[in-house]
Order: sequence, then structure tokens, then C-alpha cells
Amino acid sequence: MKAQEFDEKFEAGEDLTNDLDFSRARRVNQESRRVNIDFPAWVVEGLDKQAKRLGITRQALVKVWIAEKLKDAA
Repeated sequence: MKAQEFDEKFEAGEDLTNDLDFSRARRVNQESRRVNIDFPAWVVEGLDKQAKRLGITRQALVKVWIAEKLKDAA
């Protein structure tokens, strides 16, 4: 498909999912890198309590809190 045809479909609000190849798609700045952090038991217990209250995993809570702090610091 030519770019002009793609643009016309997009502008018309047509569904383009069948015209795209998602096999090589990636999200910019979203590649994961593993980090290991040791916390005292009381910190882990507090994280678990907050995560349970919010209905999310401990890992998700830590990711959100760190991302928020970095955003605020920028």
C-alpha cells in the first residue's frame, strides 16, 4: 500500500490494523531492564499492603511510584 492510500484511510477513520505488521513493532523507551533491589522486611511488608489495597502487584506499585517520582523530579 502506498503512503498516500494509508494516509487517506487513516484520515477517513478506517481500521488499519489489517494493513500493519506488528511483528516488529516496539514502544520507544519501553524496553525492560531487570534491576534487583534489596529492601528491609518492613519496606516489603508496606509495599505489599499498599499493593493489595490498590489491587496491583508489588512490582507494578514500585514501577508506578518510581516513575511518578522521576516525572516530578524532571
